[in-house]
Amino acid sequence: MTASGYLHVVKGGLLTTVQDLGRWHHQAEGVPVSGPMDAYSHRLANHLVGNAPDAATLEVTLMGPELVVEADTVVVVTGADFDLTCNGEPHAVGTTFAVRAGQVLRFGRRRQGARAYLAIAGGGVLTPPVLGSRATHWSAAWAASAAVPWRRGSRADRSGGRLSAAPCAGADPADVRPRTAARPAGAPGRVVHRRGVADLHERELPYLDPPDRMGYRLEGPPLARTDDRELISEPVAVGAIQCLPPASPSSCFGRQTAGGYPKIGYVISADLCLAGQLAPGDFIEFERCTHAEAVAALIARERQLMGQMTPPRGVATT
Repeated sequence: MTASGYLHVVKGGLLTTVQDLGRWHHQAEGVPVSGPMDAYSHRLANHLVGNAPDAATLEVTLMGPELVVEADTVVVVTGADFDLTCNGEPHAVGTTFAVRAGQVLRFGRRRQGARAYLAIAGGGVLTPPVLGSRATHWSAAWAASAAVPWRRGSRADRSGGRLSAAPCAGADPADVRPRTAARPAGAPGRVVHRRGVADLHERELPYLDPPDRMGYRLEGPPLARTDDRELISEPVAVGAIQCLPPASPSSCFGRQTAGGYPKIGYVISADLCLAGQLAPGDFIEFERCTHAEAVAALIARERQLMGQMTPPRGVATT
């Protein structure tokens, strides 16, 4: 790795950020966790190239970047299905492949999903950590964009910058056997209800754009509140479904740490990775489930992920 960096960003894409598993243990001080919108795909990408689960990846949103890789390595892209090429040669999403110094990675047409995760063998993207994490938090201007080290006023789609990454510590990239993994299966929207609104059940709602990764604004008929009193702010958990004025629902993902809007339910943990792949024009249909069903679904999701995590060949684990 040289001082000039490891990835040269020719085009930054629409919203390409550096994400690890999040900035934990600071919510009491008002610091959001951040992290990937689809943690399943993030963890899977890191495993496929032999990285630790919390190594930083590039989260690519809707329109991907163009990158020049400045050293030999192995990469993989998981999550959303993009047309992906390396020096013009197509590569399948979910399959590892070797990249030589000077070759160009391009994200083309998006077929399905909203967010893809680019993992780099050797330890991932190495931006300066803030409070122990490299996860980008858009509104706080922490960590880094995919173009330049983060500073206030910088944009995630700026080009010409460089990002450092740990060099591949395993075998020669040409000797690495391709590894392929499947996407998580299932339909998003299983909800544990909390209070206040009964008619959310089985609603199919289109989602509107979330420019700052805080959450999805859902569009549909107003929801009837059973209690119109003002509420005291309280902690906001990931997946919370808030009822924003004028009584339209919003599902929180990047989310703030506290809020006073009515929280009428929670998207269960097992479905957060699927909901994180919603793109403009998509719909989400809510299905009520019990706490016990939510726990069982999370166990099944983790088993699905573990089933794809066979020991990688040809890439050293960290």
